[in-house]
Amino acid sequence: MLDEDVMADQKNQLKVTLVRSTIGFNRNQAAVVRGLGLRRLRHTVTVPDTPETRGMIHKVRHLVRIPVLLLRAQ
Repeated sequence: MLDEDVMADQKNQLKVTLVRSTIGFNRNQAAVVRGLGLRRLRHTVTVPDTPETRGMIHKVRHLVRIPVLLLRAQ
């Protein structure tokens, strides 16, 4: 039962990695990157998969990467 809860939590999470510097971009975009919890290049954080965080990611989509996770069908 605990494993199912952990899997459910992982499905509702997104891993976000900062791959491009915020220097030279709008200050608002740097603030969004900081709001996501990203501090430096190649820094990866796990954020909840909510409409709010998806909107933040969309705003800085040219600066971040989100790996595609392939889940096994069980």
